[in-house]
Amino acid sequence: MKTRPLAGPVALAAAVALAATACGGSGDPVTSGGPEKVTVWIMKDSVTDAFLARFRSGFEAEHQDIDLDIQIQEWDGIGERVTAALASKDAPDVIEVGNTQVAQYAASGGVRDLSEKTTELNGADWLPGLAEPGKVDGRQYGIPWYAANRVVIYHKDLFAEAGVTAPPKTQAEWLAATAKLDRGATQGIYLPGQNWYTLSGFVWEEGGDLAVQDGTRWKGALDTPQALAGMDFYRKLQALGKGPKDSDEAKPPQAEVFAKGDVAQIIAVPGGAKIVEEINPALKGKLGFFPVPGKSAEKPGAVFTGGSDLIVPEASTHPEAAYEVVRALAGEKWQTDMAKTMSYVPNRTSLARVIQDDEGTAAMAAGAAQGRATPNSPQWAAVEATNPIKQYMTAVLTGTDPARAAATASQSITKTLGS
Repeated sequence: MKTRPLAGPVALAAAVALAATACGGSGDPVTSGGPEKVTVWIMKDSVTDAFLARFRSGFEAEHQDIDLDIQIQEWDGIGERVTAALASKDAPDVIEVGNTQVAQYAASGGVRDLSEKTTELNGADWLPGLAEPGKVDGRQYGIPWYAANRVVIYHKDLFAEAGVTAPPKTQAEWLAATAKLDRGATQGIYLPGQNWYTLSGFVWEEGGDLAVQDGTRWKGALDTPQALAGMDFYRKLQALGKGPKDSDEAKPPQAEVFAKGDVAQIIAVPGGAKIVEEINPALKGKLGFFPVPGKSAEKPGAVFTGGSDLIVPEASTHPEAAYEVVRALAGEKWQTDMAKTMSYVPNRTSLARVIQDDEGTAAMAAGAAQGRATPNSPQWAAVEATNPIKQYMTAVLTGTDPARAAATASQSITKTLGS
């Protein structure tokens, strides 16, 4: 991800003993006979300082020839800093990047191809929403680290009052239940009109996409029958509440709306429930979670997967040691620790078992198995900057012919991706 639209982890305290805040690389000379100093860039608020402390001490105990220099990076301006580092001769050895950023960085030619390591790293078991954007032109540059995705957070009392006795498992059941919930002063669901990440999942569930690659070029695909079907489902669901048609979940903050107690459901990461409870403590213990339903009950619906991958710059002066860091962070021991510490989804589907006791994270993990990421074009960030998808959604929800609005949005996406 370019930013953290999904994962709202615990704020990371200043990593005093662990990390320098400077953006130095790994080119410091190694004292003869001493350990290699491996520089690792970790993004602010990704993990707690306690996790990093455990990882550093544990890793160095097992790799006494490696000295970790963990440096915390701010998200603001990170794209320019990573791009500059990849082009330099003094790059860090390991960098955490948003999963949808890998293609952009790999296009620079400064990221090491780790394809030959995928078997050793259990790549066949990786979450697709992390693995696929880490692969560019058939080569694996990004190694999945952790994931987060949206689930449905629901008000248990309102479900009981409406006679909805169990969370829905299909889209048809979801619409029917939400219609029952949408009565009197209660909104069946609060779904803003421009929640395009949620729309993406509905489009993927229908077999469509936001954009597709045609040879060496990318083109917008919102005007396909499958993508239009996804938008039609969004329209039906959005109508069962009072969400604004011309703004997203941040305007107004949907947690504040949900906290008033008259909304039956929102679509958000599980951590959103904690924010709601902080705003309205009376809701503590009254919120539940279920995966976004799919077309059939056999599996949850497709969802956008946000999170992070790990890359090794070509300019790393310690590539073998850097890989050992990546292997450890992506391995079962530290994946389990991080999942329990941060309530993240581990990078492997088989590790979902480690968070089954946490209702919200378990629902998120179930959805993550059907996770996807945005189109793997180096230019996708430019699409998000102007975001014709949001404009398209508002147009449809306010009465514009869907096919015509989709064609306009697709043309805009095609033009941007071709620039």
